[in-house]
Amino acid sequence: MTTTTAVPAGTPTARRRPGTASVLRWEITKVAAQARSRALLIGAIVVPIAIVLIFNTQLPPKDTIYGRHIHTSGYAVPLFVLAFAHQWVLPLLAALVAGDIFANEDQYGTWKTILTRSVSRTQVFWAKTLTAVGVNLLVLALLAASTITTSLLVVGTQPLPGLSGQLIPAGSALPIVIASWATAVPPVLGFTALAILLSVITRNPTIGVAAPVVLGMIMQLLSGLGGLNKARQILLTTPFEAWHGLLTAHPFHAPITTGAIVSAGWLIICLALAYPYLRRRDITGG
Repeated sequence: MTTTTAVPAGTPTARRRPGTASVLRWEITKVAAQARSRALLIGAIVVPIAIVLIFNTQLPPKDTIYGRHIHTSGYAVPLFVLAFAHQWVLPLLAALVAGDIFANEDQYGTWKTILTRSVSRTQVFWAKTLTAVGVNLLVLALLAASTITTSLLVVGTQPLPGLSGQLIPAGSALPIVIASWATAVPPVLGFTALAILLSVITRNPTIGVAAPVVLGMIMQLLSGLGGLNKARQILLTTPFEAWHGLLTAHPFHAPITTGAIVSAGWLIICLALAYPYLRRRDITGG
């Protein structure tokens, strides 16, 4: 006769492995607790207000796209800021969190602690990647919203001059301005992936943050050289200019589509290189 020993209710029989959602919550909590992340989000709201107020009292920079119109239309100011920001500000904002999120664990020697929580490297990789992507999209949204709102309140809702000389009514200008800022999403995600790759490979937060900005500036210089039209299309900075097609009398969207494809290529390639590198490297020894 066989006897069976009953296991009391509530007695743990095995330790459950945390799911990817739990790891994601840990990463979001860690990033939210960092002073840099909080300053980044606050700055995305406050800095555009200061910029709009300063430029509203200055002579318009006529040599910059939409610079000559920043005093005559509140819809021109966000486009002027967008044209300036894509040169190095947006790559920097994309790299501030993404370039540090993996290398930070190397800097403080906390990889072993993370992996002893019964979480896999795959879970950690995608949790950190999704956290960086989410933060960067939030920063971009706050930056755009603050710039557009402040510009309309300070300058006004006058019609927007188009790039073909046409006058765009206020009712049509706002969706176009919002769409113009939305075209920055694909390249920002591309720079996010690039910063993640550098963060994983170099294990150095400084390089992870600074290198994407330097590479972005080099791409800007290359795009200005003559005879590189085909090569220019694959540069990650080129999609930042795709919004120009929305402001012509007969809008064209081919640059936006091409920019999204190029940015997706950078995103996939960078993550495809970073993921196996993280899985294979020795990060548990100290």
